[in-house]
Amino acid sequence: MSDDRLIVALDLPNAIEALALTERLGPAVSFYKIGLGMLTGGGLALANELKQEHGKRIFLDLKLFDIGATVENAVRGLAQFDLDFLTVHGDPHVVRAAKEGAAGHATRILAVTVLTSLDRADLDAALMKPGEVADLVVERAARAFAAGADGVIASPQEAARIRALPEARDRLIVTPGVRPAGAAKGDQKRVATPAQAFRDGADHIVVGRPVWAAPDPAGAAQAILSEMRG
Repeated sequence: MSDDRLIVALDLPNAIEALALTERLGPAVSFYKIGLGMLTGGGLALANELKQEHGKRIFLDLKLFDIGATVENAVRGLAQFDLDFLTVHGDPHVVRAAKEGAAGHATRILAVTVLTSLDRADLDAALMKPGEVADLVVERAARAFAAGADGVIASPQEAARIRALPEARDRLIVTPGVRPAGAAKGDQKRVATPAQAFRDGADHIVVGRPVWAAPDPAGAAQAILSEMRG
């Protein structure tokens, strides 16, 4: 049985390979993430096919960032497809513009706080202000909520602190950087297990490589679902 708290990231080269994976996963998975890397490989068409023809929920992970008018127009165009989640960067002006663009549609705007592949050294290299990564994540989450975000993207290591924010009431926390017990971290730096992510307040977890790179993707997904429920 599927559980839409699990979002499987279709981080594959093109829509043909991704569609083949969804067929292997079958009813075990009901929610998929399609990211920027597949956009030129048929990702938007795949999103619509999975949504309209297969009844799947879709998280379009584009992490939009631009001036407000451009973000608003881009989101308005994407929101017409009534996909479930769409990501933008968590800067307040971006979030406000995205919410304007999504007005009247079911698409929920999720704000990216700090990418789960980054640590303090990466932020220093990008000239981000000093401070612990977790503190910056929580601060960005609070500001994104204040700007109207329906939810935020943050690592499971910050989920509990974000859930404790007064602004987080009735908002979503979606956590990438989730790895089943014993799995390799890959390119993620701030990780936790599925069970820990939910204990700390996540509403959805995003898992990619541990599913699509497994010899038996459906079995891997079922193992994650079992770990979630345990």
